[in-house]
Amino acid sequence: MYKTEQKISRFLIHLFLICGLIITLAPFAWMISTSFKSTEAIFTKTPKWIPENPTLENYQRLFGIEPPEIREKKGIIGLNFGVHSKNSILIAISITVLSLFVNSLAGFAFAKYNFPGKEKIFALLLATLMVPGQMTMMPVFLLLRSLGLLNSYLGLIIPASASAFGIFLIRQFMLTIPNDLIESARIDGCSDFRIYWNIVLPLCKPVLASLGVFTFMGAWNDFLWPLIVMTKESMYTLPVALANLSGEYVTEYGLLMAGSLIVVAPIILIFLFAQKFVIESFAHTGLKG
Repeated sequence: MYKTEQKISRFLIHLFLICGLIITLAPFAWMISTSFKSTEAIFTKTPKWIPENPTLENYQRLFGIEPPEIREKKGIIGLNFGVHSKNSILIAISITVLSLFVNSLAGFAFAKYNFPGKEKIFALLLATLMVPGQMTMMPVFLLLRSLGLLNSYLGLIIPASASAFGIFLIRQFMLTIPNDLIESARIDGCSDFRIYWNIVLPLCKPVLASLGVFTFMGAWNDFLWPLIVMTKESMYTLPVALANLSGEYVTEYGLLMAGSLIVVAPIILIFLFAQKFVIESFAHTGLKG
């Protein structure tokens, strides 16, 4: 009797998980299918998951491969996702690298140094997590304008170079590193920066990988801040350029789905590659979902 109930319970759990998986993946499958359809094939009476005549036309138009006269005829003038992809890659990688360096330095200081007001400063830092980012956008925008950093990569990279969550996450992980290891390095004559760079950072690979994934995802998907800082079309990132595909009267759904796939695919691949580091870092820091 017990085994029968256990089998039924497992069956219901697996059925629930399968249904959830189908509901989650269905929009992605439709996005991929639509990106390979022509406009005529998209607007049919009977929707088809698998396109009968798949085409790369939408991707060619996104990256400006088609001749200009054809693009003008179709209403897409001068659109080149290659430029926007370069902007997104450069900004996301720069923010990720700089953020990991700054956050790890601050986390190292809070975890392994004693200085006056340490706990109060850290508590104040954590309190900033309760402040919505939208409240600080205007002051930061005015500051960047006074420094002449609007319409520049630095205008997007510098404000995102540190975060309270990143400092907290790394600090919690570094607390698990034995202090005796650091004291032994000091006795051997290592400088503080060498201890940080050669001893502490290699031990923090899991938390650095997970924070790097979160930071890259946030920078890659960010829409509002690049829209505010960048006013030149040549400086747009992928999410901003993708939003411009939705016209006032006509929306090119094939182009929109192709662009969405380009934006989403790198994030999915990076997360699948780094998910073991994310799980390991949360296990060490004591954070549970």
